Amino acid sequence: MHVPNKFKETNVDVLHDLVQSHPLGAWIVSKDDELEVNHLPFALDKTQGEFGVLKGHVSIANPVWKSLPTTKESIVVFQGAEAYITPSWYPSKQEHGKAVPTWNYVVVHAHGQPKAITDKDWLLEHLNTLTDQQESDQAKPWKVADAPASFTEKVLNAIVGIEIPISALNGAWKTSQNKTPADKAGVIDGLRSDEKTHSAEMASYVSQHR
Repeated sequence: MHVPNKFKETNVDVLHDLVQSHPLGAWIVSKDDELEVNHLPFALDKTQGEFGVLKGHVSIANPVWKSLPTTKESIVVFQGAEAYITPSWYPSKQEHGKAVPTWNYVVVHAHGQPKAITDKDWLLEHLNTLTDQQESDQAKPWKVADAPASFTEKVLNAIVGIEIPISALNGAWKTSQNKTPADKAGVIDGLRSDEKTHSAEMASYVSQHR
């Protein structure tokens, strides 16, 4: 991923926070000279290795796991907030007109050699971890143990674990760092008045780099 220095994010804690707040990753694997993409929710174990370990699962019917022993390093892309930035938000546009549209975004690329795991204890622990993380803000959190044991056993027989020790973690934070203070303020005001899904979150990111 090409990222100009002004947009690079290298703080591992910041990168981990995005992975955990936007856990649905686009997992890209090179297979038989082709690229295959699967979209999986991942749990991040920050206690292992320099950058942590990603843990997910696929259906046993998905053939991607069978080729992992011979596959190259894969990449998981985690997409955070993104927003279109119109030049009309820049005061400088009114002054000299030298402004063009752009797109702000935050994204993390996690590289690593994936492996498939069929161990039932690993799978059950993974499902508990992933479920507990995602259910934590529910009024009545659902737990894996709420399902009948026989049903859970069928689920475990129908999935394969995916574990990816992260060898490299790259972040791109394109949040108007290259704009003047006045133009940044205009972007923040514009985003806060916008009703698109990620506008408020992106306004917060721009404020952090103000």
